[in-house]
Amino acid sequence: MDKQLDEKTIENQVYKNGDSLTSFDDFREYLSGKVNLGKKLGMDEEQLANSAQKVADYLAHKEPPKNTEERLLQELWNVGTEEEQHKLAHMLVRLVQQP
Repeated sequence: MDKQLDEKTIENQVYKNGDSLTSFDDFREYLSGKVNLGKKLGMDEEQLANSAQKVADYLAHKEPPKNTEERLLQELWNVGTEEEQHKLAHMLVRLVQQP
């Protein structure tokens, strides 16, 4: 996927969904849909994790958490190094791929 995710693209996607992601299950379902779309577009796990990392970084700095799980993810994100954040992004991608 050649289109680079910039802050404006991420912001448009976040606001396109409004406030519907009020529960962690909603968040997982949303992320699962985006991961499945990325896979259909031919993205491998590393590309998916890179995209997830950009989105997570945007959310951590621009959006208040809507539930306790998102607060935990935000706090983990904020204390992690860039390498740890990338690993967390990989873990989130794998989390939503589980049956």
